[in-house]
Amino acid sequence: MVTDDYTYYGFDLCIGGYFEMPTADARKLLPDHLEPVEVQHERSILAITAFHFNESMVGEYDEVVLAVVVPPMVEPGKPLPKAAFYPFMVGTSTEASREHAIERWALPHYMKDVDVDFTQDGDQMTVTVTDDGAPVMEMTVTGRESVPAGNTYHCFTVEPDTRYKVNILMEADHTEHEEETGSLTLHEHPMTEGLDLDDVNSYPFREEWYGKGLQTFDLMVTF
Repeated sequence: MVTDDYTYYGFDLCIGGYFEMPTADARKLLPDHLEPVEVQHERSILAITAFHFNESMVGEYDEVVLAVVVPPMVEPGKPLPKAAFYPFMVGTSTEASREHAIERWALPHYMKDVDVDFTQDGDQMTVTVTDDGAPVMEMTVTGRESVPAGNTYHCFTVEPDTRYKVNILMEADHTEHEEETGSLTLHEHPMTEGLDLDDVNSYPFREEWYGKGLQTFDLMVTF
């Protein structure tokens, strides 16, 4: 749904993991005007987020986002975001969702449908991404007690001559922890190009899990 100022996406679930990666690789993935956030010297952050959207302008679809975490922009009178992202690769399960996100948000995509499967086992959720049966990645996130949340994030994108920022609000029951109980397996694939697969941590230092909720995009702005 779209209004004059906002675009809305309903989701059944969203899980995310934050993984250490080499800062040298993060810098190669970022445009020149953005810097990676480091968790320790020469170790930056790969964020992987997976959604099942049940309501949008282009219908129901699955999505997985690979991003480098960068510093947010501080804006007077607005809350400081929980995190800011530069997505360098997005995979979706439908052509319509790709076309929509490229046109509206200038997000870089893998230009084929991928299969994104979610499997829950108690307080554990695993997302498996495959491309024509070939493995791309598998990420597991574990949950803890959830509470209602309204969390703001910044997303930065670029086109050849333009820099963009959009504010995103996530509203849903939410759990977050740093107990390092999840896992990640990455495979050689066009979606993972630019990553040294042997030097990305196989466990997240932070895990997030949103239940059914609403994702709201502000208008995209240039800066």
